[in-house]
Amino acid sequence: MSDKITKILICMGTSGISAGAEKVAENFKKEISGRKLSDKFEVVRVGDRGLFRDVLVDFVSDSGRITYEYVKPENVAKIAESHLAKGEPFKDLLAGEDYKKFFEGQTRIVLSNCGEIDPENIEDYINAGGYASLDKIFAATPKEIIKEVKDSGLKGRGGAGFLTGLKWEFCHNASGGEKYMVCNADEGDPGAFMDRSVLEGDPHSVIEGMIIAGYAIGAENGYIYCRAEYPLAIKRLNTAMAQAREKGFLGKNISGSKFSFDITIKEGAGAFVCGEETALLASIEGRRGMPVPRPPFPAQKGLWGKPTTINNVETLANLSQIIVKGAAWYSAIGCEGSAGTKVFALAGKIKNTGLVEVPMGTTIRELLFGPGGGMLNRMLKFKGVQLGGPSGGCLPESLLDTPIDYDSITKTGAIMGSGGMVVMDARTCMVDVAKFFINFTVAESCGKCVPCRVGLKRMLEVMESITEGKGKEEDLDFLRELGSSIKDTALCGLGNTAPNPVLTTIRYFLDEYLSHINEKKCPAVVCTDLIKFEVVNDKCVKCGKCFKACPVDAIEWKKKEFAKIDKDKCTKCKSCINVCDFMAIR
Repeated sequence: MSDKITKILICMGTSGISAGAEKVAENFKKEISGRKLSDKFEVVRVGDRGLFRDVLVDFVSDSGRITYEYVKPENVAKIAESHLAKGEPFKDLLAGEDYKKFFEGQTRIVLSNCGEIDPENIEDYINAGGYASLDKIFAATPKEIIKEVKDSGLKGRGGAGFLTGLKWEFCHNASGGEKYMVCNADEGDPGAFMDRSVLEGDPHSVIEGMIIAGYAIGAENGYIYCRAEYPLAIKRLNTAMAQAREKGFLGKNISGSKFSFDITIKEGAGAFVCGEETALLASIEGRRGMPVPRPPFPAQKGLWGKPTTINNVETLANLSQIIVKGAAWYSAIGCEGSAGTKVFALAGKIKNTGLVEVPMGTTIRELLFGPGGGMLNRMLKFKGVQLGGPSGGCLPESLLDTPIDYDSITKTGAIMGSGGMVVMDARTCMVDVAKFFINFTVAESCGKCVPCRVGLKRMLEVMESITEGKGKEEDLDFLRELGSSIKDTALCGLGNTAPNPVLTTIRYFLDEYLSHINEKKCPAVVCTDLIKFEVVNDKCVKCGKCFKACPVDAIEWKKKEFAKIDKDKCTKCKSCINVCDFMAIR
């Protein structure tokens, strides 16, 4: 990059576009053209960088980087007048120190290109080192590539944590001429958006990973199973594949080698159970997405009865750098038993929502209070974090120093999952959270096996009874026993892990359950049936926030006086509770 050219990077993933990034880019182009500065500035459309402060705009040159956040289309003229014309940053929208700290605490491998290159320009990817791995793999045998990936210690990032190289080895050794390589991009966890961001911001890294995997196992055909709710990801994947074919990286005799490989995109209809690999394969084949018992495993009998390897997006996005930089480089990152990095999607009551990539072994506390920035509302204490998606577990403050690795997380009763993290504060009812996730898995169950179809429904009924103030202490023993039975007997991974939210909240937040059951109170003031909708004067600070928030004028308040709720008018919408920082309404 020349000193004379400053690249203006505009984050245009789904998050950026929804905040007006298209218009921001258009306005910057108009300002550059109108000021006759095309020889000095170039607008580049990039994917989301991870921190959701859209629209993010970076001015990047050899002399450094300047970042603007929360840029709206109407702000562009002021930025242009100051930065383009005068060479002085527009201070009102400059990113602060917390923005820098968000990235300082990360080690970005999978996300290294996201927000840095144009995902629809293959030349940008090649200039960043893309497709350099192909020369290396074609100079080696498939077995040598498998050994390199095994030695790296890379485990599947979809949640199971099985050694990637070993999975490939099983498929490579399986009998049968035709084999398939499948990418699982069916990201169904509430609050998870890792796969979407990688596919939107760096689709070539996934394509290159699939080529490497296809070569290693001996497959000439690959499928990317991506949910149809990700239209931008699918669009950019199609663009990237067309460019890769034109360059000779996909198709017959890749890069002049004897190896041929191509990819087809299969759009899923959004069924959560299709994240399970046997249900995913059934969906690709045009059948209803329902799991089947294993063995045989897909490595022996998968897609159309042929040996098949399935890896998720994050796993595949690691591969090109492992091949280029070597197994020793990758295995040196992370901790014993869990090499490399992990991408997490931070959501909920945390200051910095977005994607974070940290080395394995980082503690939950270091992640949430480092790049995560801590609690969104400093007045409300951290209560828990849901780790591992709807089938994961809720962990309390006492476990914040747990290292993030497969063994340590499993010991807590949660699972690593694909990497979703939902942070909860004092306003969160852990009983209600567990009920929410059980309700989700009940709705998403395929219904094939009795433990999942009937057992989860029964657990949900008991959870509903508790949140309505009708629970009994013996319900807790019932939930523990039934949850344990479902985990042991359900057909697939969804059912095996679905009771985790209930079991972990009973284990770590038993006092909240007992409060609901014995005192008929919800300590977090969430469960509507247990709220009296009365103002507690010794907690009320007379601020009037509840008065202003009430949509039906059910709250009486005057300056310097306590608020009062007219129960005849109150609709129990909880608007007053949601705005009260002091939890003064019971």
